[in-house]
Amino acid sequence: MRALREQHLTLPLPRRFSPSHRGFDQAMAAHAAAVAVGLPAYRDPITRNTVFTAGFLAEREYCCESGCRHCPYVPAVS
Repeated sequence: MRALREQHLTLPLPRRFSPSHRGFDQAMAAHAAAVAVGLPAYRDPITRNTVFTAGFLAEREYCCESGCRHCPYVPAVS
C-alpha cells in the first residue's frame, strides 16, 4: 500500500485538479462538505459528475491508478 499524502483530505494534486480549473473553489467546498459527513462522493457543481472523496479513496487502502481527482496517495515514482 502506498503512503497517504499530507493534506490529502484538503489539497488535491495540482496535476489532477488544479486551482485554475473552472469551478475549483465550488468543487472543493462540495468535497469538504462530503468529507465532513462521511459521504463517499459528491456531485461536481459544474459538470454534475459524481466524484469520489479523498476520504473514501483512502478507506479503500489502495490506489486504482485511474487518475482520481482526489487521490490521497503519494504519487508512484516512474
